Amino acid sequence: MSDTPSYGFDTLQIHAGSRPDPATGARQTPIYQTTAYVFRDADHAAALFNLQEVGYIYSRLTNPTVAVLQERIATLEGGVGAVCCSSGHAAQIMALFPLMQPGCNVVASTRLYGGTVTQFSQTIKRFGWSAKFVDFDDLDALREAIDDNTRAVFGESIANPGGYVTDIRAVADVADAAGVPLIIDNTSATPYLCRPFEHGASLVVHSTTKYLTGNGTVTGGCVVDSGRFDWSASDKFPSLSAPEPAYHGLKFHETFGPLAYTFHGIAIGLRDLGMTMNPQAAHYTLMGIETLSLRMQRHVENAKKVAAWLEADPRVDYVTYAGLPSSPYAERAERCYPKGAGGLFTFAVKGGYEACVKLVNALEIFSHVANLGDARSLIIHSASTTHRQLTPEQQEAAGAGPNVVRVSIGIEDADDLIADLDQALAKATA
Repeated sequence: MSDTPSYGFDTLQIHAGSRPDPATGARQTPIYQTTAYVFRDADHAAALFNLQEVGYIYSRLTNPTVAVLQERIATLEGGVGAVCCSSGHAAQIMALFPLMQPGCNVVASTRLYGGTVTQFSQTIKRFGWSAKFVDFDDLDALREAIDDNTRAVFGESIANPGGYVTDIRAVADVADAAGVPLIIDNTSATPYLCRPFEHGASLVVHSTTKYLTGNGTVTGGCVVDSGRFDWSASDKFPSLSAPEPAYHGLKFHETFGPLAYTFHGIAIGLRDLGMTMNPQAAHYTLMGIETLSLRMQRHVENAKKVAAWLEADPRVDYVTYAGLPSSPYAERAERCYPKGAGGLFTFAVKGGYEACVKLVNALEIFSHVANLGDARSLIIHSASTTHRQLTPEQQEAAGAGPNVVRVSIGIEDADDLIADLDQALAKATA
């Protein structure tokens, strides 16, 4: 379909990037299960390898099924291009790869998924990169943390696990003043609840495993480019502004303009890191996105009802859902996320660690899994699982203390979810 702003979200989530298959007329996007593509002739092959022509070479780099997904996510986010990869964690490395050099750092929010904290605090050291963690509510601390070696600021729109909502515009203004891009992980919000580019972010990452796919079948990740950051404004980003030796001195920003970052992600990132999304995973995710807005509406509706019930229950110490009027972030959520604060939050159980374990074991509808964003309601005790590698101080900062469980509210009947929680809390706090 033609790109036009007149189409609404519900239409774009079904049609963006998708065209009838030219060979067969198939209306659903086919799974192009192939590793390689036949070149027209030697000149065609050379042009593709020189980045003089866009096309398909090898499925580690590009694949027609994955290309439809990339275009659809980029369209829903309001970006110019996207690169899909094998997981959300892969997307984070892919996002940083064109920006960082040994000795450079990323300034990240303290409120992040535990696996991201581990990736940033430990794993990226092996690349010679480092991370500084800052409370994004303290904008002065954020400004002070950014130095001459900072190459990006990173946060989550709706943070995992506690459902904390980031004031993206305020953080983006700080990043802009420092001349570095703001990267927002929009997994928990999805472009239906929040479009970070409209709030000043430069790049967006997703774990497509979660709400975008929505059915718990495949893993995937995506990096989306707004196309608005000037990679040549300083000498901080030579991978995009300086000559690239692997392509005979080609300068990505000079050659590809707003699409420089996206082309680099494919031509360098996927080529050398190999974090490829397989076409079947892309197909499942495309099917999931077709119902994204409908599911997110139900996730939010259910989360509000369940969170309000939990907040009123004497067996619960507190609930972190930003969609509650009592939340310290209620005003921010209403202002920045007017369609809702998502379906993810935590609550603290009276009785601490042991009560949380009993609660998880007693639930019947909720599934005890290390995932979120499924159509099914999910629960996990973060301190003993997803955030286990963190120090107690890091766990508390991330909202994953020992007395806290994380819930991802699904699209079942909300009354059934409440009844399940009720009987499990009775056993956990007896």
